[in-house]
Amino acid sequence: MARAFTFLSIPGWQNSPAEHWQSLWERSSDGQIRRVVQRDWEQAERGEWVRGIEEAVAWTATPVVLIAHSLGVLAVAHWAAASVNAGRVAGAFLVTPPDLDCEQRRPQSLVSFAPVPSTRLPFPALVVGSETDPYATPERVARMAWDWGARHVNAGASGHINVTSGHGPWPEGERLFAAFLQDDLGAEYASIPVLA
Repeated sequence: MARAFTFLSIPGWQNSPAEHWQSLWERSSDGQIRRVVQRDWEQAERGEWVRGIEEAVAWTATPVVLIAHSLGVLAVAHWAAASVNAGRVAGAFLVTPPDLDCEQRRPQSLVSFAPVPSTRLPFPALVVGSETDPYATPERVARMAWDWGARHVNAGASGHINVTSGHGPWPEGERLFAAFLQDDLGAEYASIPVLA
């Protein structure tokens, strides 16, 4: 029998546009993947983004699977380190976290998200990184995954895995997500909304 999950999509800085893989997954899920909407996508403030995740998770009736990209990944890590509701999360699919500890890679508007959390996540997670991400080196992403106790996948020369890098449709991401749900969370293949 398939496990029932609530899927929450957590975009990064400046939100995920309509052509972004997160947005495409949401639209193809027939409402099963719901976006955590932030008040200000430009001047991102850590406390506010963490509260947005907290409120979304607290209102769920079934175990949560988080699908985060870029700054959304760091928001998840900050949230998980402090939330009393982290136990509601069954797992997290985390794509291309930025290295905001590196001042050269950190926009001033994102300074509240530094330093990058190093606390182990209290739920299974898969971190997907890229060899050509302009916002974090492969070694730094691997270290983040290690600190968080997450599995790590190197997606090769894939840029930031966003629209700019050619990832509207992201078939490899769908395969990775499907494998994560099956192998790490014990979900049945047929229950995966983005592949239904």
